[in-house]
Amino acid sequence: MGRKCSHGCVRQYCCDLCSKTFTQKRAFITHKRLHGGGRPYCCDVCSKTFTQKSTLIKHKRLHSGERPYCCDVCSKTFTRKSNLIIHKRVRSGERPYCCEVCGMTFAGKSNLIKHERVHSGECPYCCDVCSKTFTHRSTLITHKRLHSGERAYCCDVCLKTYIYRNNLIKHKRLHGAERPYCFDVCSKTYTEKCKLITHKRVHTGERPYCCDVCSKTFTRKDNLVTHKRVHSGERPYCCDVCSKTFTRKDNFITHQRVHSGERPYCCDVCSKTYTEKRKLITHKRVHSGERPYCCDVCSKTFTRKDNLITHKLVHSGERPYCCDVCNKTFTQRGHLISHIHIHSCERP
Repeated sequence: MGRKCSHGCVRQYCCDLCSKTFTQKRAFITHKRLHGGGRPYCCDVCSKTFTQKSTLIKHKRLHSGERPYCCDVCSKTFTRKSNLIIHKRVRSGERPYCCEVCGMTFAGKSNLIKHERVHSGECPYCCDVCSKTFTHRSTLITHKRLHSGERAYCCDVCLKTYIYRNNLIKHKRLHGAERPYCFDVCSKTYTEKCKLITHKRVHTGERPYCCDVCSKTFTRKDNLVTHKRVHSGERPYCCDVCSKTFTRKDNFITHQRVHSGERPYCCDVCSKTYTEKRKLITHKRVHSGERPYCCDVCSKTFTRKDNLITHKLVHSGERPYCCDVCNKTFTQRGHLISHIHIHSCERP
């Protein structure tokens, strides 16, 4: 005797591999193909295979451009009827699928199923290369591109390619000058929501990421991860030319340009090129006259933050760089290095 579903129907077909049950034999047979790898339906355009004929029919609409399901309110069209139904619920506010654990509601059943995995911890999609598991099939497909090297999303302006679609969307904003995320306090705009959230912390002073070794706090999680390498000594990025190692990926990429000679950042005024974007930004202030860093003691302004920090030592009297031979102190590291040559009889 099979189990009964919530509607009282007997679910007489049970998968002997994962114990999932079905009321219809056809659905049971289709499901078993997920375990056995059987995908008998093949697209004659791109050779992609499917476990169900109906899925193949829907897929072929991507090639033909056919979108037979149309919203009678806004005339938006869809390749699948289920997508039209969900779209209509978004407009009406209807969310008929409810999570029995937390009460969260959804417009589509598939969204509820994916959400329930948050509570159950189920990760049914497994990478056959590294065995990493995922809650969503789409996430597995994207992950597998890391192994294959496939970069399926291409910018039609500069032909730069990406593994992730959302990265392409963010990148295209650089060409279109679109910066949809704006902070209402200082009117600064961003291409990504996460960057806006991080910027807000400059105003609020929030630093939610804390080092469990030295208690130093950070506005961004990636900065904490990088900082912790100071304690662990980890330097995961290694140059394959000179074997120099780095704690940060961006420093590693910049270093590689020393070997390649690449200088991708170009001034649109004088055509001077740089290996780093921040150096170009600083250089452009020569043309614009901008001096954004101001001393709060004497109001002297600077184009670079490090120059302001060095200048403030004049007011504080601090001389943090000390010669370990004669104990002479200096306000700048460069002055200390020049001084050390006197003891070693070197001339720079």
